[in-house]
Amino acid sequence: MIGHEKKLGWGFTAPALVWTLAFFVAPFLVMIAMSFANLEGRTLIWGVHLDNYIELANRPYLLRAVAVSMQITFIVTLASVVLAYPLAAIIAFRVPQHWQRFVLLLAILPFWTSYVIRSYAWLLVLAREGLVNQTLIHLGIIAEPITLANSRFATVTGFIHFFVMLLTLTIYANLVQLSPNYRLAARDLGANTFQIFRHVILPLSLPGIVTGAFLTFVLCIGDYVTPHILGGNNELTMPQVVMVQLGRRADFPLASAMAIVMMGFVTIAYLASARWLRLDRL
Repeated sequence: MIGHEKKLGWGFTAPALVWTLAFFVAPFLVMIAMSFANLEGRTLIWGVHLDNYIELANRPYLLRAVAVSMQITFIVTLASVVLAYPLAAIIAFRVPQHWQRFVLLLAILPFWTSYVIRSYAWLLVLAREGLVNQTLIHLGIIAEPITLANSRFATVTGFIHFFVMLLTLTIYANLVQLSPNYRLAARDLGANTFQIFRHVILPLSLPGIVTGAFLTFVLCIGDYVTPHILGGNNELTMPQVVMVQLGRRADFPLASAMAIVMMGFVTIAYLASARWLRLDRL
């Protein structure tokens, strides 16, 4: 009976395992091997070479792309957490329960719009003749339009617009599970509102913050569309440089090396998040 159940379990899991091996594990192993290969002219020389990683460390524009990607990612992650937490707290604690689903529906509306369309919409809003510049001129804050589109500011703005909603959902899911008795007990012990937040609500909601921040980090550092549309190629990020290596130079080994470096950053972020969550549960 037990053997039959094991065979049945393997039968259910085998398609997912085969799919994962064929379309994730195998391509990933090929990419690792490719990153250690050399490109001589149009000929790909397989082997164990560190030339691509050495070139990555010695090319200023490649290092600049790494720095720009990390700076944008950290700014977006931090700003999204700061903006999403109050919104999630308002929905969880201030909005009546029978209205919370409707408010959450409004919060996830940006997910219903194409990622490309959202980016182009922000490009129009931030253009020299766009809504932001025209409003600032009308209010007398500026005399002439300022450059907002095709800049790092535009890229960060587009990212934050998307990731604030994502973080709101993850933080809200954590906050809504907290029993009101925690706050009542803290207030009975003499804690004020700030102390309740600092010593009760915030520590208990850290898992939601860390999870949302990690998802934001992963999606932001690997995104190509938003920096390409809103950044205007004035500051290239790592995904953009990878696309340049693939599209213009057909340098698959160097592009693979850069992809491995990006995955290294994601792995470090994952290990840091996992360690934080484990320590939080101790």
